[in-house]
Amino acid sequence: MPGRTLLRTAAFMTVFAVAATACGQDKDGGNGSTASATPPTATGTPSSAPSPSATPSAGFRASVHRVTAADLPHSWHKGCPVGPSGLRRIDMTYWGMDGKTHDNGQLVVNAKVADDIVTVFRKLYDNRYPIRRMELVDVYKGSDFDSIEADNTSAFNCRNATGSGSWSQHAYGLAVDINTCENPYVTAGGEVAHKHCVKYKNRDNRDPGVIHDGDKTVRAFASIGWGWGGVWNGARDYQHFSSNSR
Repeated sequence: MPGRTLLRTAAFMTVFAVAATACGQDKDGGNGSTASATPPTATGTPSSAPSPSATPSAGFRASVHRVTAADLPHSWHKGCPVGPSGLRRIDMTYWGMDGKTHDNGQLVVNAKVADDIVTVFRKLYDNRYPIRRMELVDVYKGSDFDSIEADNTSAFNCRNATGSGSWSQHAYGLAVDINTCENPYVTAGGEVAHKHCVKYKNRDNRDPGVIHDGDKTVRAFASIGWGWGGVWNGARDYQHFSSNSR
């Protein structure tokens, strides 16, 4: 009898140990505690540096703000076809070329299309379409050339259309240029003004950020009725999306 009692005791202790172990596991086999992984954070850099700062984020976020002339010291001036009251600044998240979420993106667009542009960039983020940087052209003192050199994604800039004496759609806040090096402006003669971007004249290139006809980026803008400069006749503007397709 004493031996049988010892066997029952040993069996009970074994069952108790198994039950205790099971209580410490979840249904997927992990331990009972949960810990959220924190993505690495890059060191912040000035806006003129090659890579903007990256910050952890759960997903896409955007907010729309009014602007004044003081907010646009280089991109707006008296005589522009739309005043500051007709423009909005969007602060938003974008997916970077470094494979990280960036929360410091800014675009200024026409107030009438601000919500539509948020919708588009939410789709781009969900598609993990990578963007090099997204800063106001005022960071470059209104220079479209310098903004392109920095591979900057931007929108409003009160200037004439390239090679034209009439207002660009950018002057109305109704155009966006995306990844300006990977998607260059190519003249009818096949010239690219930015030497380090010449290789992207070959549209068979599949590097990150390169836009192709009918891809998810083109379709995201098409969903709000905007056209792409990559299908123009003659000169082609692969970075350019606008409300009137010009």
